[in-house]
Amino acid sequence: MSAEIVQFLGQAGPYLTAALGAYGAGVLTRAESSAVDATANAGRRLLQAVWRCRDAQGRTELEAAVGDAAAEPDDADAAAALRQQIKRALRDDAELLRELTALLPVGSGGVSVTASGERSVAAGGDIGVAITGDVHTERP
Repeated sequence: MSAEIVQFLGQAGPYLTAALGAYGAGVLTRAESSAVDATANAGRRLLQAVWRCRDAQGRTELEAAVGDAAAEPDDADAAAALRQQIKRALRDDAELLRELTALLPVGSGGVSVTASGERSVAAGGDIGVAITGDVHTERP
């Protein structure tokens, strides 16, 4: 499995969970609801896109995994089975990963950095050397 798929599933997890909580097992067939928050609607779109790309057997397997995950939201095995179905779809269809990534809200995979407190340093990537304190001499 590629690192891209693992990264995508990590980013998509909260959206999928919200969609299952809001729509239940009907998430694959229900229309988007304005009464449901944006996170759940994004998850619904992700699951429906996966469902559309699957063949009849793949759809049946995805429906079963969605039903189990919706019926038992705290069951880690049910959530893992759903992720496995999505992984299978992503491995079978290279274009699907790009399509699903585009469906995630902007900034869902971005870096969030917060510095709090006196002399704190926050960096969103490799910044090299960060020095705090009063008595430090930088060495070349």
